[in-house]
Amino acid sequence: MLLAASCIPGVTAPMALCAGILFGLLTGNPFSAKTSQASKRLLQLSVVGLGFGIDLPVVITTGWHAFGYTAFSIILTMSLGALLTRMLSVPQRLGMLVSFGTAICGGSAIAAMAPVLEAEPEETGMALATVFTLNALALVLFPPLGTLLGMTQEQFGVWAALAIHDTSSVVGAAAVFGTTALAIGTTVKLARALWILPCALGTALLRRSQARAPFPLFILGFIAAAGVRSITHVDHKALLDLLALIARQSLVVTLLLIGCGLTRAALARTGFKPMLLGILLWLVVACVSATIIVAGGLG
Repeated sequence: MLLAASCIPGVTAPMALCAGILFGLLTGNPFSAKTSQASKRLLQLSVVGLGFGIDLPVVITTGWHAFGYTAFSIILTMSLGALLTRMLSVPQRLGMLVSFGTAICGGSAIAAMAPVLEAEPEETGMALATVFTLNALALVLFPPLGTLLGMTQEQFGVWAALAIHDTSSVVGAAAVFGTTALAIGTTVKLARALWILPCALGTALLRRSQARAPFPLFILGFIAAAGVRSITHVDHKALLDLLALIARQSLVVTLLLIGCGLTRAALARTGFKPMLLGILLWLVVACVSATIIVAGGLG
């Protein structure tokens, strides 16, 4: 019933997210494995669909302008993560997973780095639980914080892309803030996700690991969709606008599924020290990036 309701255009992203979280906490989500897999696939398809609503030159320009912010954010997060990992006595591999997930792309980055670090399943699970919990909080907290800080649509889109872990949460928070924030947030976040490959490969070389990091192919799909829009005649863009609209509504469904995954069992699996590490990293990245973006006059 909730799934069907989230397909209705009048149902918004915050409504779907709250409904999903309530379902997960109250019932325990007996279909957690299926909803987790479905949310990942649907998110990737939705991101590709969003590309039909953005011209490729805008994607390139936005990504390039945010390059400096992205690089600075990753360097800051990984450096601070290494320091806090030692200070909090968090196991090194677990600390690196949490830091890498915070720095780049949440669950996708953790999944890519885990085989490179030869992490144990429990370490990967704790890192994912930490990042996932903070993602859920970001969806609720960031839009009102952006309004409180007086951010423009452009500023919030960049801030969400830099300070929120997973693509799904970036897109969800930006969608709540506005259409322009959604376009910019998605573009900058995907540009940030491209760092997964070089960072994982660099770590593999340093550790002499043979594991390969998977490339997020949906990013290429997003770029291809934006390219299709750029070469389509203006009289024929109505269909592309419809596809982008469907993609935005599918994000509402995605947020419902993500919310369903936040169960009491998932919260219990998250250790105190990894969670504290994740929170501290998140706070620093969010505060520093917000200060730089607003003070720099972006947007």
